[in-house]
Amino acid sequence: MTYTYHYSSPLGGITLSSNGTELTGLWFDGQKYFGSTLLKKCEEKSLPIFEQSMLWLDIYFSGQAPDFTPPLRMQTTPFRKAVWEILLTIPFGKTMTYGEIAQRIVNQKGLSKMSPQAVGGAVGHNAISLIIPCHRVVGKNGNLTGYAGGIEKKVQLLILEKTDMSSFFVPK
Repeated sequence: MTYTYHYSSPLGGITLSSNGTELTGLWFDGQKYFGSTLLKKCEEKSLPIFEQSMLWLDIYFSGQAPDFTPPLRMQTTPFRKAVWEILLTIPFGKTMTYGEIAQRIVNQKGLSKMSPQAVGGAVGHNAISLIIPCHRVVGKNGNLTGYAGGIEKKVQLLILEKTDMSSFFVPK
């Protein structure tokens, strides 16, 4: 069974999903790929995993870095999971480029090269936004691109984290 719960954030509604013990999804309502891991039959229910996730969100939206990660279940391909695990290592208030992530995959897997565009596809399909911080990934020249929740939210999240925005380009 898949369970859902709703959270009201300063940036809009968020839908959370769980298998009952682990968080399986977290999306801004209406974002691209919304509900990509949801089964057709879901039950809205208050669960300890949602309480833990909402505590994480409360701390995050207060401008602080949460010191824990709720239990996560990444329901995805092995490649996307490898990318998402790298995203989990990006510190609060910092960013990483698609190319840097690609290089880490190259080093981990012993490959000769990896396309930053392939990484971008994996980042864009992140089903557990915010906690797996895909908003911290930027283009090689500081382009703020590719956030499924929208560029405006990406900018707001980076500002919330007090990220140095001086070298970033925000597309119009």
